[in-house]
Amino acid sequence: MDWLTMPPLAALRAFAAFAETGNLARAGASLNISHAAVSQHLRALERHMGLPLMDRSGRALRLNAQGRQLADSLALGFGTIAATVQDLSGRGADRPLHVSVTPSFAGYWLLPRLAVFSQAHPDISLRVDPSPQLIDLTPGGIDLALRHGAGGWPGLHSEVLLPAPLIVVAAPTLLQGRRIDSPADLIDLPWIEELGTNEASTWLETHGAAPGGARRRIQLPGNLMLESARQGQGVLITVRLFVEPDLAAGRLVELFEMRHDAYYHVVTRPGVLRPAARAFVAWLRREARAASSLAAG
Repeated sequence: MDWLTMPPLAALRAFAAFAETGNLARAGASLNISHAAVSQHLRALERHMGLPLMDRSGRALRLNAQGRQLADSLALGFGTIAATVQDLSGRGADRPLHVSVTPSFAGYWLLPRLAVFSQAHPDISLRVDPSPQLIDLTPGGIDLALRHGAGGWPGLHSEVLLPAPLIVVAAPTLLQGRRIDSPADLIDLPWIEELGTNEASTWLETHGAAPGGARRRIQLPGNLMLESARQGQGVLITVRLFVEPDLAAGRLVELFEMRHDAYYHVVTRPGVLRPAARAFVAWLRREARAASSLAAG
C-alpha cells in the first residue's frame, strides 16, 4: 500500500463520523471535536482527493454518490478495525455470537443440534437470526451466515458445509394417483412458498409451464412449510436433506430435482474469526461430517 497517497487519518475519521451521524454537530460530538473542525476535515479530504464528496446545494449537507461510495468503504474498514481491537483486547468477548440463517435450515437442521454446542461451550452466548433475506455481514454485527446456493458471494469467504440439492415434493394424498410427467402437470395444484418469495412460480415458468406459474399459493414461514406439505396442503420446493426421512417413510414423494449443484455454505467476512465464531464453525464441520456419515449408512 502506498501510504503517502492516503488521505490524513483525521480527515477520514471525520468523514466516516459525518456519514454515520448525518450531522456535523453529532459527528463532532462523537469525535470530541467541534462541528467547525469536522467541516474543515471534510473540505481537506475533498481537496486531497480532488473531487467533491458532499452535496452542498440544499440547506442540509449531504453525501453525493462518490461520498456514499467512500463512506461504505470506510464503514467496512473502520468497523473491521474496531471489531478486531475489541476481540484482541477482550472487550468484545461478551458480545453474543450472531449467526444469520434461513428459517428452514434453522428449524430442520441447526436448532435440533444446538444443545450439543451449548453443552460443549456454555460460555458462548448465541444469537440465531432466521431470515429468508440475504443479510449483509458487517463488522461488529453478524459473525457468520449459513447460506444456500452455489457459493462465490462477492467480498466474502464461503466454505461448503453440506450438499443440499433442491427437489419438488408433494404428499401422496395431494397427488391422488395422478400421473406427473412434466412441471405443467402440477400447475393446477396449490403450492407452498416461503413468505416473501415466489420460488414456485419462477420454477414453473422456467420449466415450460404457463406464465404466472402456480395458480394457488400458500405462503408460510419457513419452519411451517414442511408440515404443511406433509398434510397434503400443497406442492413444495425444498432441500432434499430436510425431507429424506419423509421420502423414506412415504409421507412425501419426490417429483422433480430442481437443482443438484446447490450446497449450504458457512459464509464469513475475510480475515481472522473471533474465538467464539471459530468454535462454532469447527462444531458445524463436525456435525456436517456426522450427518453425511449417517446418510451414507
